[in-house]
Amino acid sequence: VQLQASGGGLVQAGDSLRLSCAASGRTFSGYVMGWFRQVPGKEREFVASIWWSSGVTDYADFVKGRFAISRDYAKNMVYLQMNSLKPEDTAVYYCTSSSGTYWSTSSEASNEYWGQGTQVTVSS
Repeated sequence: VQLQASGGGLVQAGDSLRLSCAASGRTFSGYVMGWFRQVPGKEREFVASIWWSSGVTDYADFVKGRFAISRDYAKNMVYLQMNSLKPEDTAVYYCTSSSGTYWSTSSEASNEYWGQGTQVTVSS
């Protein structure tokens, strides 16, 4: 299984970015797809998730109303639309996936699959 994250970059506060995660290697029915982020020296934190089959979503409080997660069945892609970006959103963003049974939003989550991360930098 491979999760390939892309779309990061350097933007200014208030701008938008869309992260993409290309998923391959298995069918994801019954799986949860999500995004975490991490700043060097800090704990990894949950950002958003979506159940592949039902489309049910979940968000961290600090991104509600600004970020939106979605998935595209045909392309096996997961997206994170990030609007109204703030400097504190600066982090490496990781795409992750796990079966619904084992999915976790904990900072110590040992979800089954992780992508390589994409850097998002928001300048003030």
